[in-house]
Amino acid sequence: MHVKFLDRLHERGWIEGTNLVVDMRYAGGRSEPLPALAAELVALRPDLMVTAGTTPTRALRDATSTIPIVMAGGGDPVGSGLVQSLARPGGNITGVSLLGQEIIPKALSLLHEVVPQARRIDLLGNAANPANQFFAKSFSDAARARGLDSHLLEIRSVDEIAPAIAAARADALLCLPDPMFAPNARRIADAAIERRLPLANTGGRLYTTAGSLFSYSVNDDDVWQLAAVYADRILRGAKPAEMPIEQPSRYELIINLKTAKALGLTIPQSVLLRADELMR
Repeated sequence: MHVKFLDRLHERGWIEGTNLVVDMRYAGGRSEPLPALAAELVALRPDLMVTAGTTPTRALRDATSTIPIVMAGGGDPVGSGLVQSLARPGGNITGVSLLGQEIIPKALSLLHEVVPQARRIDLLGNAANPANQFFAKSFSDAARARGLDSHLLEIRSVDEIAPAIAAARADALLCLPDPMFAPNARRIADAAIERRLPLANTGGRLYTTAGSLFSYSVNDDDVWQLAAVYADRILRGAKPAEMPIEQPSRYELIINLKTAKALGLTIPQSVLLRADELMR
């Protein structure tokens, strides 16, 4: 469980061992265990379940229609069939969405500034994630507007990561955040560096620390703290069906200069000046 989530709950009076019990399940970045893990959690009959990402949220949705579920980030909850609308979710799911109408085109624009000679930039995603089509449409539209060719490169297992990146025909890649990718962020970054392929991400600090060229994303702490506000309200009696889904408003650009050097890239001054953090 994210430390900022628990910190915010503590601020609101929820203390582990006193009036709060936290029981966690972790799928290790794989999609296959999710239905069984979701069933285990539902069997515990909790007052609330919290999840991050579209695929785990869908697994919990499939396991229960009554226990409240708070998303700490979900790609396209309406298009993925998780909720009826952002304003009125209508079921047992609410929380924080990372829709990407702005974030995907902006990340692509930054990547093209860093690699202006690129003619094809592909989007890297987990094939099991139902939000891929939403992001791919946003990405394709943005790429076309810049005169770029683009394709969705979908990974089906951890073992496919390195071979797929090695065989990529793109001049650069943009990686979507995903529960399968997060624990394998270094593997993804290493494969891209070995291929000398600039790889940016919209997943944040974790991916950039692991070696991605840069991230343009929401602040992960903001997402989890906002999710804790939803959890607190539900634990005090609010109904998820009536709680509008929110999106974070703060974005940050983090650049890994060590990776840029390894790729032989010079980050334009215009991009450096917009960075919130430079990793050396």
